[in-house]
Amino acid sequence: MLEQLRFGGVTVPTHAFFVGLGVILASVVFVLEARRRGALREESLVAVTGALVGGAIGMRLSGWAEHLDPALNPGLVEAWMFGARSILGGLTGAYVGVLVAKRLVGYRERTGDLFAPAVALGMAVGRIGCFLTEAPGRPTSLPWGVHAPATVPECPGCLSGQAMHPSYLYETVFQLAAFGALLWARSRVDRPGELFTLYLGAYALFRFLVEFTRENETVWLDLTRPQWFLVPGLMLLAVRLGLGYRKGFYDRLLSRRGERRPLLPAARLSPAGEEER
Repeated sequence: MLEQLRFGGVTVPTHAFFVGLGVILASVVFVLEARRRGALREESLVAVTGALVGGAIGMRLSGWAEHLDPALNPGLVEAWMFGARSILGGLTGAYVGVLVAKRLVGYRERTGDLFAPAVALGMAVGRIGCFLTEAPGRPTSLPWGVHAPATVPECPGCLSGQAMHPSYLYETVFQLAAFGALLWARSRVDRPGELFTLYLGAYALFRFLVEFTRENETVWLDLTRPQWFLVPGLMLLAVRLGLGYRKGFYDRLLSRRGERRPLLPAARLSPAGEEER
């Protein structure tokens, strides 16, 4: 584990450094994408501010409602100061923050497609900080299993010296792949908001699956709290993506040449009653 990074005579917390670097890179990607789409305006920058503020609040307060029994949850002040820094809480807070910011300035255009590649890259970088400072994952016999010091908090595998899944690196790899896929798909999905919907669906499914390699506590049916948080979202996203597919929103994405499927011309009947094309 690498708790701190040293740059000359300056020491900074490793996790905070990579999270901050991820936020900076995500902001740069957002601005570049907004400029490419001709959407770099004051209102879009307000949306970014809403995402940053909402994400920070959601991440810090994510542990406030961790347990169904309210008596087991920390108070608001304690959750803000010492609570878990859940990435799902951060994403939820960022989403709400964007909605609130846009409502305040009366901005009605969709901005999700601008955020999708930015979020993917930012999370890829931020998860490196998690890998270097937190418990890796559940024990594994796979050849790429990693070991961590026994001093890592809440890590049974660390205490026993077992090899563990590098679960945060799995997410870094996924997010980098998603970033590349989103850059490739952005010219093939021209329906506003659909690129972001595709990213959310892919990440929600990945996060549900990767939880089986994480060391998070299981609460019911051998599923963790993040998995139960994701279950209703996955069902809604499945319905939403199914409707988008039926309406042809992803035709260009799914076709080999990135073109819409042509409609077949209607058949005509000749005077003799024979079908003509």
